[in-house]
Amino acid sequence: MHQLRKWLVALVVGGLCAMGAAAPAAAVGPDQLPITIANQSGRGEQVFVHVLGTNLATGRLGWVDAGGTFHQWPAGQLPPSPAPESAIAGPANGGAVTVNIPRGFSGRIYFSFGQKLPFALTPDGLVQPAPWAPGDPTRDMLFDWSELTYNDDGLWLNSSQVDMFAVPHAVSVTGASGTTRTAGVLVPNGRQQVVDAMRADPTWARSVVTRADGTVLRVLAPSKAAGSGLLSTTYLDAYIASAWNSFTTRSLTVQPFGDRPEVRYTGRVSGTTMRFTDPSGREVASFARPSTMDVFACDGALHAPNDQVVGPIARTLCAALFRGTLGTSTTEPVLDPSRYYRNEPVVKYGPIIHAAMADGSAYAFAFDDVGAHESLVGDGNPRSARIDLTAFSGGAGPVTGTGAVRSGASGMCVDAAGGNSANGTAVQLYECNGTAAQKVTFGADGSLRVLDKCLDVTDWGTANGSKVQLWDCNPGQSNQTWARDGNAYRNPASGRCLDNPDGLAVNGQRLQLWDCYGNSAQWWSLPGA
Repeated sequence: MHQLRKWLVALVVGGLCAMGAAAPAAAVGPDQLPITIANQSGRGEQVFVHVLGTNLATGRLGWVDAGGTFHQWPAGQLPPSPAPESAIAGPANGGAVTVNIPRGFSGRIYFSFGQKLPFALTPDGLVQPAPWAPGDPTRDMLFDWSELTYNDDGLWLNSSQVDMFAVPHAVSVTGASGTTRTAGVLVPNGRQQVVDAMRADPTWARSVVTRADGTVLRVLAPSKAAGSGLLSTTYLDAYIASAWNSFTTRSLTVQPFGDRPEVRYTGRVSGTTMRFTDPSGREVASFARPSTMDVFACDGALHAPNDQVVGPIARTLCAALFRGTLGTSTTEPVLDPSRYYRNEPVVKYGPIIHAAMADGSAYAFAFDDVGAHESLVGDGNPRSARIDLTAFSGGAGPVTGTGAVRSGASGMCVDAAGGNSANGTAVQLYECNGTAAQKVTFGADGSLRVLDKCLDVTDWGTANGSKVQLWDCNPGQSNQTWARDGNAYRNPASGRCLDNPDGLAVNGQRLQLWDCYGNSAQWWSLPGA
């Protein structure tokens, strides 16, 4: 497992590996790896690119120019002195540029719209952009970043929403085999879906940051929103106390390594401290009950050192508390996403960000890679990579429409059983009759609506055969989100498609989730088509 690495002063690069990831190939990538940055954002501003990070051979901090040469930062001063020019002219809308990354580098690729990012140096290192901080010079700038590590073991590249969600972008890597892996693709209109879902909840609405000209700049992650006074710093305290205290009378089993299930630790709470023992009964770690801010940041009482015991346990605890599974389960990590974010109160940012991703994968918090739910791509023998700045609005395929939705296999219509709008009403096939029970709206938020209710996967199911029902609409909720994928409607949280079992033409045939095969049982017309 590739550990998280600190590569800039007070900055942790989140999520450079998945739990239990396969060992990389023995081959070594090229000395200079080309990474293409393509711009399909639909925006007209000049894009600037900054490649900043660490030379892994020397441990020195610096920047990389477009040709792949690493430049070490000079010594900084107090007050902070301007950093040397590091900007690379980025692509215009519809265009692309390629930068080279030297092997033995770990850091970030920043992309900003309209302005170069200002960087400064102190005697301790680089001052990073912190747009959530009062007075930061980037507060009114539209920008984002991807994170990467490229060394002799290969390339790991991820999109990140750990601090904020700002510029929609996807990451890809192509290996020597010709296989390309991609992550971070949003559902159609996914950025607006996130913004609308956060604004719909008064508790979270202030996390959406808008510039004076009306441009939505970013949605702040919980740690940054709370640190800026935009979200309560005690939001999770009652839940944390309840979950923590539940282990005063029972044990918690932590199995932190997906590829080593035999490694397990047992935790019990005494007072406000949870102590962990190994199978021999020896105490190996202890954690004070964390605060809301500790959970939001996965730090403080949940600080995860780069070791093989305390760090992995801390990662697992933070993931369980952020996702709301601790206390409902006695074994962690819980790997079934249908069980996430069902506690009260919910860390809304997590499910909303994941629901906006076409494959359901994202880095909504630092340890979203627990259970491999992160937006990460990697290859042990890479030959090229891409970062695609994708559309701020719209996206692939139509995003709205109202009318009947017909099955490609049977010609019958999606229907609310009995014309009923009650929660739990079965979603079925029925002969097309033009009634309101067959009037479907595909919304820009990814919802499919009938009778003012949403097509909802029952009990948050993600398995084959999970039934579809009507339920009150909750914007951004993952079991109510559908992405148009060719002729299919795919549920990003499960990766499975809306399915007519066996492609039958039977009134009352209940609709379900099933693996996406692209056959006629999963072909559906657009609403009204």
